[in-house]
Parts: sequence; structure tokens; C-alpha cells
Amino acid sequence: MLSDEAAGRADGGRAAGGTAGGPGAAGSSAPAAKPLPPGPPSTRVDRWVWAVRLTKTRAAAATACRAGHVRVNGERAKPATSVKVGDEVRVRGDGPERIVEVAHVLERRVGAEPAARCYVDRTPAPPPPSQVAVAAQRDRGAGRPTKRERREIDRLRGRG
Repeated sequence: MLSDEAAGRADGGRAAGGTAGGPGAAGSSAPAAKPLPPGPPSTRVDRWVWAVRLTKTRAAAATACRAGHVRVNGERAKPATSVKVGDEVRVRGDGPERIVEVAHVLERRVGAEPAARCYVDRTPAPPPPSQVAVAAQRDRGAGRPTKRERREIDRLRGRG
């Protein structure tokens, strides 16, 4: 006969005869998410944008800030602009503009799942394909658009 201690280890650490907390327990759900690492009250916007994976590299985040593609609370942000919990950050990059609210301040890059918990995504859903305007097609051999035509195209696409 095994002692209680040895029996506990032999059956995977579960209490003898019970399944409470085990993989087949009733009402069990996914494991609880790890708590986010403690962060400072504020940090640089380029560091935060990189840490929460809105850009691939910190250099890309700093470049986006310098180019005017990052806004904090509606204002153009330099790389050293400070962000804190509750700030709205808009990042224009690959694809549509991302609008996020800072929920947790990070200085170090974390995995995708914890990074997603550090902000509230306020980006509006893309319009359904039926409402997207069809891109104008130029006739074959029509050549390059003139400056006037390019400006009209930009206006149609909402860039000008």
C-alpha cells in the first residue's frame, strides 16, 4: 500500500478519489492569464508602441513618430512623447490606422497575448466589401496619370 504522499504523486497530484481542479473538472475553463508585469506610470510612445507589438521594431516605431504617423490624444507625437494609462494612441502603418487606448504601460516587449491586454482597440471595423468603392481602372496604354488626374484619384481615395 502506498502512503498518501506517494499516492498523490502517482495520480498526477490530484487528491485521491476527487477531480476538483483537474483537467476533467466540471466548470473548468482555460488557465488564468498571467498578470501583466508591473510598469511605470508613463513611458516613451515609441517604446510603448513597440512593446505592445503595433510595430515590428523599436526603430520602426521611432521612424513612424518622426514621420508623423503616430498621434497621442490627437497631437503629433515625437518618439520621446510620454504616454500614460487612458491616452489614445493612433498609429498609421501597414494597413488601416490603428486607434488604441493605453490600458497598461510597458517598457519591455512581451508576447502577443499579454501585449493585447495592454490596450483597448478602438479601431472601427472595416466597411463591408459591398460598400467599398471599386478602384478605377485606366485603359490599357493610356500611360501615366497626369498631375491633375493623380490629385483627383487621391481625393477619391480620401487622401487629399
